[in-house]
Formats: sequence, C-alpha cells, structure tokens
Amino acid sequence: MEQKQVLIIDDDARNIFALKAVLRSRGIACISATTGEEGLQLLAADHQVGVVLMDIMMPDMDGYETIAALRSSDRNRALPIIAVTAKAMVGDREKCLEAGADNYISKPIDVDVLLTQIQRYISV
Repeated sequence: MEQKQVLIIDDDARNIFALKAVLRSRGIACISATTGEEGLQLLAADHQVGVVLMDIMMPDMDGYETIAALRSSDRNRALPIIAVTAKAMVGDREKCLEAGADNYISKPIDVDVLLTQIQRYISV
C-alpha cells in the first residue's frame, strides 16, 4: 500500500517550502497546491492524501471555500483537514472548525504540535 501523504494548500511559496522541508525531514511525503482550485484538482487526481494542511487567507478561493468544496464531495467528506493560518484572533479557531476543518494551528507553526496533529491521521 502506498504511503499516505500530506497535501499542503497555501498561496505563499515560502510557507510551502518550509512545511515541505519539515515534513520531508520526518519522512512524510507531501504534495502542494498554491490555490484552492489546484488543491481540489490534485485530490480529484486520486493522490494518496491522508491529511490536508489548509491555509485560510488565500486570494480567489479562500480556505473556507476550499474546505466547503472538499466537504461537499462524498469522497472527501471524511478527509482530515488541519487549518494552518495566521488568523489567530478570538473566534478564528471556532470559525475554521465550523467551516469543516478537523483541527486548527496558528502561524508561526509549532513543529511538534503540527507533527502531533498529522500523526492523528496518518502514520509517520
């Protein structure tokens, strides 16, 4: 069986680079998309995605809209989504969870917290 991988959806290439570096250093396979639409296309292409790291503040299709699109598909309804965002004001965590995210991590990211969250959904 192919190893489950992490899909990073973030419009900032620096964030993608940093997340990939951390995950790959721990032996976690990952792919990335710079838009919500691209992320949806990667999932439709049947990649072995075990968890999605979703940026919230993106142009065009933001993280909330992308989560809603994922959750509207029977295939992705149970796919674990971790909102990874700089939105860290009172109520932002709840808004992400209400939108359909399974969990929430604010930026700057605590790597240990991130890895613990990912390990809930895929073996690493």
